Amino acid sequence: MAQSYDVLIIGAGVVGSAIAREMSRWELKIGVLEKNRDVCLETSGRNSAVIHGGFAYDNGTRKAECCVEGVSEFDRVARELDVPFKRTGKVLVGNTTEEYESLQKTIANGKRNGSVGLEMIDKERLHQMVPAVIGEFAMLSPMSGIVDPFRYTVALAENAKMNGVDFYFNHEVKGIRRQGEQSYIITTTQEDFHTRWIVNSAGLGAVKISGMLGIPGYRIGGTKGDYIILDKKLGSLLPMPVYPVPSNTYMGIHVTPTVDGNVIVGPNAEAVNDPTYYGVSQRNMDYLAESASTLWPHIHKSDYIRNYSGIQTTWLDGEGVVKDFIIEARVEVPHTINLVGIESPGLTSALPIARRVVKLLSDRETLRPNPNFNPNRKGIVRFAGQSDEEKARLIAENPDYGEIICRCEKVTKAEILQAVHNPLGVDTMTSIKYRTRSMMGRCQGGYCQMRIAQIIQEELGKGVTEVLYARNGSNMFMGKVRE
Repeated sequence: MAQSYDVLIIGAGVVGSAIAREMSRWELKIGVLEKNRDVCLETSGRNSAVIHGGFAYDNGTRKAECCVEGVSEFDRVARELDVPFKRTGKVLVGNTTEEYESLQKTIANGKRNGSVGLEMIDKERLHQMVPAVIGEFAMLSPMSGIVDPFRYTVALAENAKMNGVDFYFNHEVKGIRRQGEQSYIITTTQEDFHTRWIVNSAGLGAVKISGMLGIPGYRIGGTKGDYIILDKKLGSLLPMPVYPVPSNTYMGIHVTPTVDGNVIVGPNAEAVNDPTYYGVSQRNMDYLAESASTLWPHIHKSDYIRNYSGIQTTWLDGEGVVKDFIIEARVEVPHTINLVGIESPGLTSALPIARRVVKLLSDRETLRPNPNFNPNRKGIVRFAGQSDEEKARLIAENPDYGEIICRCEKVTKAEILQAVHNPLGVDTMTSIKYRTRSMMGRCQGGYCQMRIAQIIQEELGKGVTEVLYARNGSNMFMGKVRE
């Protein structure tokens, strides 16, 4: 017998998790189907981690509206969900008369969108704010900021879970069959589900799911961006994201601080056809460093600690022009809400997009508020960020806080254990990594990775060959070298 839901959301990226959280404000039985083994393993976790100011998007578009709405509320959202967020501001740096005029147009467009506080600043003020930058002037966006996209997505999903939403990981959707006018059967790689409503928030797979729903015809382009992560020792040299003057279609290679003190360089933008390939070539890394050094000349190979890439899809019109977010409920495909082309600024816009999805649903049937909804969620306490007095208190209450597992990031056994027994029930190495920052320091897990794998085995009763790094097939161990 297929499990039955009022709403099934396909995709547990930042937007799917946000939709789950917002829908849990209402008395609905909600499930989320995710093909990966955790949230945030694709576009939502592979980006610049910037909360955008809303000035870069065409006036009147959903991108502009949702971005301005999202950035304005992020302090409150971060407090509710207990996620790190810094409203650092952001500068777009220029040198020529043409770039100055372009930034003036950007300010005008931003003001039409409702962006707050945009202004031109001269060289002196620019270098007071970001002493290490190279540039003659800049546009300042004081509302922009930085967030941890992993912990943000995890927090949205955990808050949805505590408000009654069921998450099904490792459940790839393979087929959708309509039953009458008001319900569907969804076939996954694990089991079948019955639902009255379907929300397609599948990200890179949105066009495929859209076709299954009976909404064909979207033309999609894929863009891959590569990044370099630099050592934390450089963090003090970059107090806010620094961008070049953007083109009409591309924000350019920039440098961005993270909430944990690293610096990210990138991205470039390459057209791709394979949405599963995340390799980064040495040629691209060299290009990133060379291009970004014209803005911020502190990029050296000795400070590289990792690279990564992200892929986002955009929907295109007949001339190949990138179009707006699609958030639709079509009459000919009843009881479905379809999201296509949710690219940047999707991270900033996740909750505003989610509210628009709920509005489409509430326009079509009466919703009753969930009297038990709680918007607040508490995350894992970061031991490294506590005062000496608080550290002593934590150790006194739980001796596992006194055992460091990850030396680079000073992550304790207590934090690892909380991550292993996370509310979503996910159990891969990256599930622990993204919740604690273990394996994300200078040595990239050289010291702690095997200890974390052992803890997963012991706590969850897994055999040595059952521990996965991130995805199916990513086995940490294939067997023993010797008995």
